Amino acid sequence: MAENEQNQNSGGKGVNAYAKYTGLAFQMIIVIGVFAFAGYKIDEATGHDVKWVTAALSLVGVFVSLYLVIRSVKA
Repeated sequence: MAENEQNQNSGGKGVNAYAKYTGLAFQMIIVIGVFAFAGYKIDEATGHDVKWVTAALSLVGVFVSLYLVIRSVKA
């Protein structure tokens, strides 16, 4: 009986970790996407031939999302 309860508890830890890291992945996608979309709209409004603002803000989004992931993993 105790062995069955122990198996159920250890299975819950795996699911919680999976949900946590899946959430982090979606958070990264959303942050990078928002920054890239903002850059695209700025490039569209200014009429740049080369999409430098989109590239720069996408890179900023990557760094911000990595910062958020590292901060949440440490906690």
